[in-house]
Amino acid sequence: MEFDVVIVGAGPAGLSAAIKLMQLSEAQGRETTVCVVEKGSEVGAHVLSGAVLEPRALEELIPDWKERGAPLNTPVTGDTFYFYTSDKSAIKLPGFAIPRPTHNDGNFIVSMGNVCRWLAEQAEALGVEIYPGFAAAEVLFHDNGAVKGIATGEMGVGADAQQKDSYVPSMELHAAYTIFAEGCRGHLGKQLIAHFELDKDKDPQHYGLGIKEVWKISPEKHQEGLVVHGIGWPLSESGSSGGAFLYHAENHEVYVGLIADLNYSNPYVSPFEEFQRWKTHPKTRAVLEDGERIAYGARALAKGGLNSLPEMAFPGGVLVGCDAGTLNSVKIKGNHTAMKSGMLAAESIMSVLQSEGDAPAQLDYSTRLQDSWLGKELRSSRNFSGFMHKFGTLLGAAMVWIDQNLFAGRLPFTLHDTKPDHACLLEADKVAPIHYPKPDNSLTFDRLSSVFLSNTNHEEDQPCHLTLRDSSIPVAINLPKFAEPAQRYCPAGVYEIVEESEGPRFQINAQNCVHCKTCDIKDPSQNIVWVTPEGFGGPNYPNM
Repeated sequence: MEFDVVIVGAGPAGLSAAIKLMQLSEAQGRETTVCVVEKGSEVGAHVLSGAVLEPRALEELIPDWKERGAPLNTPVTGDTFYFYTSDKSAIKLPGFAIPRPTHNDGNFIVSMGNVCRWLAEQAEALGVEIYPGFAAAEVLFHDNGAVKGIATGEMGVGADAQQKDSYVPSMELHAAYTIFAEGCRGHLGKQLIAHFELDKDKDPQHYGLGIKEVWKISPEKHQEGLVVHGIGWPLSESGSSGGAFLYHAENHEVYVGLIADLNYSNPYVSPFEEFQRWKTHPKTRAVLEDGERIAYGARALAKGGLNSLPEMAFPGGVLVGCDAGTLNSVKIKGNHTAMKSGMLAAESIMSVLQSEGDAPAQLDYSTRLQDSWLGKELRSSRNFSGFMHKFGTLLGAAMVWIDQNLFAGRLPFTLHDTKPDHACLLEADKVAPIHYPKPDNSLTFDRLSSVFLSNTNHEEDQPCHLTLRDSSIPVAINLPKFAEPAQRYCPAGVYEIVEESEGPRFQINAQNCVHCKTCDIKDPSQNIVWVTPEGFGGPNYPNM
């Protein structure tokens, strides 16, 4: 199938690009064909974010979003920030002690899944074709090396690689330009970065793992619009960094979660268990106790910022949003930046499509990004990861405060962090094991009951989408050296070490996978490669 533009991923970046393309096409009186493919069973099924949304990009894209019924129903009414000093105590930090960009005046507590569903409606009304349930599995190239489009994955192939009766062949989607908006650690984006050396002379990308639950709480405990953030315990006990959040959304719901930076060094750390521990802190317990957990999910986020941002344009296409890493790491907000990156990509592509003759090999996207408010945001936050990774939570946070509040992000130097997250693990015999408490099934839970709430499902008889470059490495190298950290860093219980009479065996429970991509990022041997399963597979988040 031939289109002017093919977009991979129906998240905020991809949908914003699609809408902007059609708006510009309409304004120019040009007929433009735009197709969006989405591996989730529906738009929003794989979207997970905190989320406090800064509406700046949305107001540019759709100025009358309120009249059109955009699901931004909960304006932020209060900001609270805690430094958790132990499992029992916390210090409430005054507003002046918080980096200025992290304040949330004018922002909204939202379900980004629902926002994306609404954006999809706007896109389709403009003539965009959206195909959920189709996973983009392969990048296609012209003979001259430019990207030609993508091929969707085959369906109906058994675990033995043989075609079943339900077999459906892959489909090639060709386009003048292809926009890759897969989200963090995109399967195809990762290949394109390597293929075109887009990250040459850049810092390695840095990541966090975000784990989130939605709770229904007692009305008397609910403070609609209140935003709570915190750092410190429990991650500080292992020398790890990250932070927690608790957002009072509408309908007596709260969104609670923890982001664990994936540069942690102790292989016994389990981000999932750290999140469960954080819920037992008196400040959190007081809100959740007697409530009901109604949803669970997890997703990695790219937080390296400008220093880790690859070149985003290449012959025949562009990376946008978290596929490249446009998250503002000071704000820990990536939705408004992803939307703006998609809009800029659309402007760059349309400037070429409306011209006469063949499309040039390279877009002017980089210049547009640098000159935009997105480019300025990313530049002002460029030192965040360097400060936090080099100086730790307390001193690093102090340096970020100085950078943002006194210098407005204009310090006359750039601090780099050149050590990849997967290379940060210490050997198991050099650290103390961590023994986590058993779940109480009231406030804290295990992985399997959590995955159940994510509505995750995969066709069981299909090739495993969690591939190993060398099947011997987990037991032969990772287990003795790092106590095989995959069984702990995975928030879905995908990886297990099974003890058998002939010795330990590495087991992959691919059915549980929530597509967070943590294994692809953190595996110390870089042996695990996440590839796309059949379309429709994975989590089915209702309102994350």
